[in-house]
Amino acid sequence: MSFKKILFQLHKILGLATGLVVFIVAITGCCWAFKEEIESLYDDYKKVAPQNESNLTPTEAKELTKKIFPNNSVHGTIFGKNDDAIEVIFYDAEPEFYQSVFLNPYSGEIIQIDDHLSGFFAFILKGHMRLWLPKDIGEQVVGVSILIFLLIIISGFFLWLPKKRKNLKQRLKFDWKKTTRWKRKNFDLHTVIGFYVCSLALIIAFTGSMMSYDWLQYVVYKSAGGEKNPTFLIPKNQSENLVNITDVLPIDFLLTKLEKENPNAESFEIHYPHSNSDAIYVEVGNSKGLHYDADFLFFDQNTLNEIQSETIYGKYENTKVADKILRMNYDIHIGAIGGIVGKIIAFLVSLLVASLPVTGILLWYGRNYKKKKSLDSIKV
Repeated sequence: MSFKKILFQLHKILGLATGLVVFIVAITGCCWAFKEEIESLYDDYKKVAPQNESNLTPTEAKELTKKIFPNNSVHGTIFGKNDDAIEVIFYDAEPEFYQSVFLNPYSGEIIQIDDHLSGFFAFILKGHMRLWLPKDIGEQVVGVSILIFLLIIISGFFLWLPKKRKNLKQRLKFDWKKTTRWKRKNFDLHTVIGFYVCSLALIIAFTGSMMSYDWLQYVVYKSAGGEKNPTFLIPKNQSENLVNITDVLPIDFLLTKLEKENPNAESFEIHYPHSNSDAIYVEVGNSKGLHYDADFLFFDQNTLNEIQSETIYGKYENTKVADKILRMNYDIHIGAIGGIVGKIIAFLVSLLVASLPVTGILLWYGRNYKKKKSLDSIKV
């Protein structure tokens, strides 16, 4: 067998094996692309009337909401602008629990409770990440399938290359006539669309695989010349327990400090220490709708002295090229890195990728059906 025939067999077998998974992941990716824009149409409860009063402190926000979910863990609290509600996030991995409580930052009134594990977008995300299967099984199936899909894209490109240059035009456009049969149209849909989306599909699939596998992140980071630890770690305190029993804990002075030092920030997500020895972790959102340029800050929970991180997760201005590549990964994956235009591109690419398993299976069915029909005719 020639190289192209071997490649074709590989492309066909891998495509048939992963086609359903790729279709589901691509379609759900389309639906996820404009999640923030769609949710903004009905999230008025996240806004409040600004007042000339002090905000709730992190401790007050935590204590108020713990009354609602006393048996669950507070992941962190998000403080936004003067007209933004405070969002207290509860998260537990086992059993899975993920809800947000929105508070009026001035009165402490509970505005709304959102369950992030229910509703349309929760359903979409579960399908995208694990095919609605149990987490341990579904994530592995998706992860392996997308790695295989990378091979399918590459093999598909080499199969697309025509033997003769004069046939190149035929591979670049739909040249259909009234007499063109559906099999030819289906072949063109698979090959022409596949060619035009292959590069962007490769990027989306690869960035998705990087989120699935830590080893792939590590390889990419070190290959790009990274020198830090690419794993997110919360450092330990640098002081002993110096806190006296008072009405106000050091963490409650932190928001004022953050607002003074970061006047242009969109939000501050303060994470409460898991133990007496852990530092306070704060994520400073510098751009609305983006994650890569956030500043990750760590403070001694007793003295509020800033602790420098030895990982890529520190202040964005101190990151190098390799650090930026890893931090941009999610924003690239969903298209947010290019704003609304980037999201439109990600949406269209995902939609077109979803069509490839369909047209591919129809190609396989058409060829096999044709052979079977021919053999039956000979027997008759």
